[in-house]
Amino acid sequence: MSDDFVAEAEVEIDSPPEDVWAALVEPDQIEQYMFGGPRVETDWEVGHAITWSGEWKGTKYEDKGEILEFQPRKRLQYSHFSPISGLPDVPESYHTVTIDLSANDGTTNVRLLQDNNPSDGARSHSQDNWQDILDALKEHVEA
Repeated sequence: MSDDFVAEAEVEIDSPPEDVWAALVEPDQIEQYMFGGPRVETDWEVGHAITWSGEWKGTKYEDKGEILEFQPRKRLQYSHFSPISGLPDVPESYHTVTIDLSANDGTTNVRLLQDNNPSDGARSHSQDNWQDILDALKEHVEA
């Protein structure tokens, strides 16, 4: 895993961490703001599976991973693999996505990191996608 090409995205949401956390972990809310409206299935237990299934630009997909850390209203971390990447389904092809929440006087800062991007171009692409998702999360929670 390379630490050289880590995608970073961040947003400040005018809502308490409880509301932001709910949007991050409730499947019906995730469908509202994430690309392709994926259906997320997991029990949020560390070491257990997580899947995202949906359709993006006419192509059905099912991404998968594992819950690595679950600290309600503070931190969510999971591994992620997408067959659409064209990479083999081996540990070296998985990203680790870490989402940290911090309360700031009535607002919530959301910071996301995604590691294991194979190049600066891939990092930049992932970073742009995650920023779009966090901006949509902000809009969803504040609505």
